[in-house]
Parts: sequence; structure tokens; C-alpha cells
Amino acid sequence: MNDDSSPAPGPAAARPADRAHRAPRPGLSPDPDGLLEVHGVTVRFGGLTALDDVSFTAPGRQVTGVIGPNGAGKTTLLNVLCGFVRPDQGGLNFGGTELGRLRPHQLAGLGITRTLQGVGLFRRLSVLENVMVGAQGQARAGFWSALGGLPASDRDERRLRARAREALDRVGAADLAGARPDQLAYGLRKRVALARALAAQPRLLLLDEPAGGLSETEIGGLRELISSLSAETSVVLVEHRMDLVMAVCDTVVVLDFGRVIAQGTPDDVQANPAVTIAYLGVEDSGE
Repeated sequence: MNDDSSPAPGPAAARPADRAHRAPRPGLSPDPDGLLEVHGVTVRFGGLTALDDVSFTAPGRQVTGVIGPNGAGKTTLLNVLCGFVRPDQGGLNFGGTELGRLRPHQLAGLGITRTLQGVGLFRRLSVLENVMVGAQGQARAGFWSALGGLPASDRDERRLRARAREALDRVGAADLAGARPDQLAYGLRKRVALARALAAQPRLLLLDEPAGGLSETEIGGLRELISSLSAETSVVLVEHRMDLVMAVCDTVVVLDFGRVIAQGTPDDVQANPAVTIAYLGVEDSGE
């Protein structure tokens, strides 16, 4: 299963100096209403087992990272979490609701939102209108009615526009509202895509390689943003950049060939010999 395409640096890529600059946690206790539980999830595609008995929990108001070598099953796991793929075995529970048989639009109704590895923006809509799409679940008349100015939609349009502007401001892109996506550099389009997800006011935010294609400066801003988001929502982060993962995550889950081989704090995971073997293919001699 080719679910990851770019090379993944090993866990040693996150140096102690990187972790020393980690922003202090908000000091909030985990939110039981935002708890994600994955238990015994197995996914098969023909004769290939993409996920094999995967189990972990992602507490509310915390950042849970999912890492692993190329082909480990990370994107398949995200597709299960957002309803694009149904597990052959096992189940999912979020905030007390079983998710395994729900369709993607039903999961969105529960406050589960995902970003993509790319950006997936509508080229002919403005940045503001693209972000409004993310908040359409909050519109009584529907997004397209609000956008088209149909009767009884003015109030919805004002609400959607206000929420979209708030989301753009949150990611530092408020001044881009009137631009078209194809006028923007890739890093700015990634900000807009994240703002679209935030406009839905998610209870669970699934981030699929948000650092891909960003500059070092942009990654620094992303690190601060993800850390701040955990004060109000559950975050599950799939990412190749180990420095980012180790800086923002409270818990890290490591996949290899579709199985969980380690999970714990960033320090625990980095010290786990099984993780070193999975990334580097060599035994850790301890020397």
C-alpha cells in the first residue's frame, strides 16, 4: 500500500534542542468528550493488510502524533478516522459515539474535520469563499444558497463570512480573503486549507502532513498554531517532520507495516529500540 510518498527522517531528526523550545501545554486536563478510541482496527485491500489490529487512544485537548516509515499505514488510518475507508475489523469511538459505520458527511456533523496532504481548494472561488465552504455545516440555508444570495440566506451568509474571516485570522491569512488560490504561493494555500478546516469549529482535527512544502519559517508558525489549537480541540497529526511531531505532540503512536510498534510520550518513543529499527533498519547497539 503506497500511502506515503516522501522520505521520512528517523526519530533522531528531532534533536533535544528542538524539544527544549516546545511551547508550554495549556495546563488543561484531557477532555473526555473529545476522546478518540481506536480499538482493534484491521483494514485489508485484497491480499494486503494495510492496518493490523491497530489500537490507541487520543485524549481530548491534546495532540496525538502518528508516525512511521513510508507505507506504514498512516494515510489509511486517517482515511478510516474520517470515514473514507471502513475497517474490516475493530471499531472507533469519539466522545461516546461509535464511528465505524458512519459516512464522511455524518462524521463531519460530529465535528470531525480533516486537512489533505495537498490543498484541495476551489480555483474559481476566492480565499474567503473557500474557507466558507468549511463552515457550511453551520448554515441553515446551505452554503451555496448563502453564496448565491437566495431568499432567507442573508443571515447565513453573514455568519459564514464572519466565521471564515475568524479562521483566516487564526492562521495569519486575514489579508488574503479577496485573493484567488492560484494567485498564492503554496505555503499560503496550505494556510487557507487549514483555515477551511478550522471554520467548521472541529471537535477533532485530523492533520495530514501539514508541514509538507513549507519553509522553516512557516513550520515555526505552524508549530505554534498546532500547540494553541490543542487548548480547544483534539488533534491527530500525521507528519514526516519529526522535529514538529516531537515539539507539539503529547502522545506519539508509531506504525510499521500496519501495526502499532510503540506509543507513548515523544521521549519514550525516541528511546524505543523498535522505533529505531523501523526507521533505520538496524539494531540499536546502545553505544
